[in-house]
Amino acid sequence: MERARAVLKKERKKRTEGGHPWIFASEIERIEGEGAPGGLVDVVNHQGRYLATGYWNPASQIAVRIVAYRPVEAMDEAFFAERFRQCEQHRRRFVNGRDCRLVYGEADFLPGLIVDRFGGVLVVQLLTLGMEAARDALVAALVAVFEPDGIYERSDVSVRALEGLEERTGVLYGECPRIVEITENGLKLEVDIVEGQKTGYFFDQRENRASIAPLMTGWGARSGIRLVEQPAEEQAAEADDTGTIAELEERRLVPVNANGKVVTFPYWDGATVLECFAHTGSFTLHACKYGAKKVTCLDVSAHAVETAKRNVARNGFSDRVEFVVADAFAYLREQAKGIEERLERGRAGSGAKVDTSKPLSGESGRKWDVVILDPPAFAKTKHAVEGAVRGYKDINLQGMKLVNEGGYLVTASCSYHMRPELFLETIQAAAADAGKTLRLIEWRAAGKDHPQILGVNEGHYLKFAIFEVRSK
Repeated sequence: MERARAVLKKERKKRTEGGHPWIFASEIERIEGEGAPGGLVDVVNHQGRYLATGYWNPASQIAVRIVAYRPVEAMDEAFFAERFRQCEQHRRRFVNGRDCRLVYGEADFLPGLIVDRFGGVLVVQLLTLGMEAARDALVAALVAVFEPDGIYERSDVSVRALEGLEERTGVLYGECPRIVEITENGLKLEVDIVEGQKTGYFFDQRENRASIAPLMTGWGARSGIRLVEQPAEEQAAEADDTGTIAELEERRLVPVNANGKVVTFPYWDGATVLECFAHTGSFTLHACKYGAKKVTCLDVSAHAVETAKRNVARNGFSDRVEFVVADAFAYLREQAKGIEERLERGRAGSGAKVDTSKPLSGESGRKWDVVILDPPAFAKTKHAVEGAVRGYKDINLQGMKLVNEGGYLVTASCSYHMRPELFLETIQAAAADAGKTLRLIEWRAAGKDHPQILGVNEGHYLKFAIFEVRSK
């Protein structure tokens, strides 16, 4: 039986020829033959020339999603196994460790399918009718290629409604413990595959979290701490009977404070760090790993903060982390307001009229060497962009006010509709209002387990930047 064909309109933009994997219903002239919703159709141009093969959903605005640019017989177990082996090869080459995103939808030529690996468990999202129809085949292929202990489905996402599908979750294969421990950049974290956000954890910031390492040390001089040579008699006293003359003569530098006393705190050179929208504390963990002196870990969710506490304890960092359950917007504004009040009182000494009868709160007016802002998506549709711009400007405006002079603002956006140039323009506008000059130190996107197809802008969602902050 000949397969159904989707014949494209003559006047359409040639996005398919350019490698874009989506074909909208408005681009299709007609469907020839009998095609089953969720099944494969061949895509041809108005002259009948073959372009690609994809699966079809007449109920979706994205009517066809491309899976191959040469004829494919079926999306069966063999088809998925071949694609999964390619996914595994890519991650083996570029990802340090097993825990990662194994399948990233269109970018891995499997539109509508997400697979994350947490320890021995795979967590999958089936986002489209075509992947739903191929459920049994793809699960069998996942088992054959990756040999997991279990597979858990987290298809509890609203986009399924656009495909005419209901949300669903549950075990698809084997044993799936609710809490799984993973390793990222040498750190141990717990992942709740049942109740955690999305599939349970955000792998896309892995390399970005590691990129903050240079920001975490080099701050001791600001506190008046300097390195001096330890007196020879003290070195000799510390040497044991097996110590050599060379070891005794070797210069040993020790940190001392402004009063000349030796500083024994091992993280004396570390940064003070504020992480907002911390979720389960991933940036907090990395800050501690790389030498931060003190970290404030903040999230509006008490459940998330409790998870962050366990992650911090799991890695032995509890003595350097304080936890705050609060709305990040309100917290940032409160701290910025406290800074302004202190500045006003400082000006009172120079003859300015300032009301000093109101006591200052000891909890407001703080500053940090590094402020990290990793909020959830503010713009999930085009119509939400205007409000998102206000939100991003607000948090970055307040955030940079809390950065010590010459410190760093680490900021991100995972809103696709917040295009990179708009994100940078918004931050620049915030800097102007705050009276700050920003130097862009680093500009990054999602990690290597989240590859991008050139020309598919929908996959270029994550923006990550590090700015040095100075006053004008």
